[in-house]
Amino acid sequence: MSEQPILLRGGRVVDPEQKLDAVLDVLLAEGRVAEIGDGLQAPEGAQVVDCSGLAVVPGLIDVHVHLREPGGERKETIASGARAAAAGGFTGICAMPNTDPVIDSPATVGFVAAAGREAEAARVYPVGALSLGQKGEQLTEIGELVQAGAVAVTDDGNPVMDSGLMRRALEYAQAFNIPVADHPEDLNLSQGGSMNEGLISARLGIRGKPNASEDVQIVRELLLAELTGGHIHLQHVSTRHGVDAIRRAKDRGVRVTAEATPHHLLLTDEAVDGYRTEAKMNPPLRSAADREAVVAGLLDGTLDTLATDHAPHHYDEKEQAFEDAPFGIVGLETCVGLILTHFVRDGQMELVTMVERMSRAPARAFGLPGGDLVKGGVADVTVLDLEAAWEVDPQRFLSRSRNTPFGGWKLTGRPVRTIVGGRTVWVGEETGGTS
Repeated sequence: MSEQPILLRGGRVVDPEQKLDAVLDVLLAEGRVAEIGDGLQAPEGAQVVDCSGLAVVPGLIDVHVHLREPGGERKETIASGARAAAAGGFTGICAMPNTDPVIDSPATVGFVAAAGREAEAARVYPVGALSLGQKGEQLTEIGELVQAGAVAVTDDGNPVMDSGLMRRALEYAQAFNIPVADHPEDLNLSQGGSMNEGLISARLGIRGKPNASEDVQIVRELLLAELTGGHIHLQHVSTRHGVDAIRRAKDRGVRVTAEATPHHLLLTDEAVDGYRTEAKMNPPLRSAADREAVVAGLLDGTLDTLATDHAPHHYDEKEQAFEDAPFGIVGLETCVGLILTHFVRDGQMELVTMVERMSRAPARAFGLPGGDLVKGGVADVTVLDLEAAWEVDPQRFLSRSRNTPFGGWKLTGRPVRTIVGGRTVWVGEETGGTS
């Protein structure tokens, strides 16, 4: 049974793929973009949505999300994460494999894919583990994982320390045209660290992770991608030297894509002052100079994608002593508001650039449907209210977890409607904040 046609009338349509930024109508029918134009007529039985004063953009995609299921359902389930993603304006999310059991077999990949479909919210794309059990010793059967639905492989928060294993992964993944995603961290340099190594960590008496622990691994992955011709995707880049190394590698033609996260764009290690565990993440919040370099890398395209690294944790876990608390924050329901408020509204970033980094680029990097509003493409659409003022209230998140350093932040701009496959899966009344 086909979905009811939807006519999005009179919105500011922004689509980097078509170099489009104009007030137009968008007709969605049978799960596809049927037509874009001025003064379109609504087909019989169509739902007409007045989008005047709103922005209509290709559905946003987050390529770095932790959904915790199987094994960590009290923190997040696939269904709750998919709903939180839809509330955050995301039509697609890539689920990391560090669950219990690890997503390292066709059966576990299939489970995530099926649960994502059942959620009927944002699309859920499984990412398979690079090594069995994420132990960094033996490659998974990458071809079988892809056949089951995996769109990439990674060991994520368990960095691959064996260079030979990473080389083989980059070689094998090419046969299936998928990226190898990597959390760049040399554990021999960062072991035991809980925050950025610097003046703040010294004053607080907390062991730190030096920039070099990330930089060394970034350089290694870039050299291996250059050697093999494979596609490396570098996750949550946080250091100035890392950004520079990626920029130079791209100039050499290395197949590399890379992420920036909202927290590394907006916060520094000063946020940890007072032993605030909600600001504990991996890689850690860095210095002001690093933050500025990440911003510059995102703006010039060195860092192709914006990703949340949504990492839910239960309240009591984050209430432990700083060194004992887990790394990570939730981000699906705050990302759009943070970027609109602190980058688009203040003129640092054009709206079309934000859409490029959050829709088109992630779709291209991971070979996913969507990322544009081209006629005949999938009808995945996000509608944004660029003027809506709201305050982040973690108690209203649809995510099962509340661990964010952004609680109480006053923002302007938010998603108000999320459409997946031509079907509205979320409208603004349920958002994670107060108007």
